[in-house]
Order: sequence, then C-alpha cells, then structure tokens
Amino acid sequence: MGSFSIWHWLIVLLIVVMVFGTKKLKNLGGDLGGAVKGFKDGMKEGGASADDKPAAATAADEKTTIDVQAKPKS
Repeated sequence: MGSFSIWHWLIVLLIVVMVFGTKKLKNLGGDLGGAVKGFKDGMKEGGASADDKPAAATAADEKTTIDVQAKPKS
C-alpha cells in the first residue's frame, strides 16, 4: 500500500511536465546543478583558505591592537 508502481511515477511525471513545461524544468535542473557545483567549489576554497586566514588575521591584529590598563569602575 505504501509502495508506488512505475505507472504512478509516470503519471506524476506527466502532470509535472504539463504544469511546468519542459523549458522551465530544464532551466530548473541547470540552476540546481550550478548551485551544487558552486557549493562544492565553496567548500573546497573554504577548507584551503581556513588555514591561511588565522596567520593573516594575527598579523593584522598586531598592527591595530592597543594595549591599555583596565581600571575598575568607581
């Protein structure tokens, strides 16, 4: 009862194609593929640059950090 046959899936596919059209579905597939590719590239860049950023941030922080003595509030 919970399992669909191939005919159920074909009818669902036919209805989806009739509602959205083949051109819109093709564009949607291309956009989805581009988004997945961009995500994968971002994950690769994020892993590589994560090692480089702390050293660069430390050097920048040393130039702009001002050491002061904290005084208790009176």
